[in-house]
Amino acid sequence: MTLKRMDNVLIVVDDLEATKAFFIELGLRLEGETTVEGPLIGQLIGLKDVRATLAMLRTPDGQGIELDKFHTPDAIRLGPVDSPVNTLGIRRIMFAVDDIDAIVARMRAHGAELIGEMQHADTYRLAYIRGPEGIIVALAEQLDRGAPGE
Repeated sequence: MTLKRMDNVLIVVDDLEATKAFFIELGLRLEGETTVEGPLIGQLIGLKDVRATLAMLRTPDGQGIELDKFHTPDAIRLGPVDSPVNTLGIRRIMFAVDDIDAIVARMRAHGAELIGEMQHADTYRLAYIRGPEGIIVALAEQLDRGAPGE
């Protein structure tokens, strides 16, 4: 058996609507939303009395981000919302983009905070932004595309 692909990444959130709007504005599309509950769900994820609303979003190339809002049991916050990038655990999601400046400007207009940006030689630019729930999104823009036909 071999690994086929990554299907999705789960992000547990408190404000589902704000986080969903953030990722949609970034360029993901909402694939669907549903509420799940009951003993089979609880047994699957190791919790009792589970009730959660799930929103599945997809990148243009089909990669998934699942946002979950737990109604019961309450979600547990392990640290401050604005934890730095070196906090243990999954700390950021990176997307390849065509125009960092345009995306950063658009996302800042919708409440995202620019953490920082840099350029590596003439090959690529990076920017880190923080959105709702303290989610860090990295944007990578390739600059050195080579000559046509290469």
